[in-house]
Amino acid sequence: MSENRVVQGRMVTAEKLAEMVEGDSVMEVDSIQEADRDCPDCGGNVLEVTYMPSVTELVTGWKCQDCDWSEADRD
Repeated sequence: MSENRVVQGRMVTAEKLAEMVEGDSVMEVDSIQEADRDCPDCGGNVLEVTYMPSVTELVTGWKCQDCDWSEADRD
């Protein structure tokens, strides 16, 4: 699976996708995957990325490829 994906008309890396979800820079990033869900806002395709925003936290984030919607699995 390709490491770069098109999100809102721009080609992004896994690191850039994690930063879009987090709203800040991240330390470590896993690869981009297709999520088993549709965007609740527009019905578009959703991508999933797992990343570490800090040394003590591992987060899975989701970002729509077509609109601004994103979500992370934090409590």
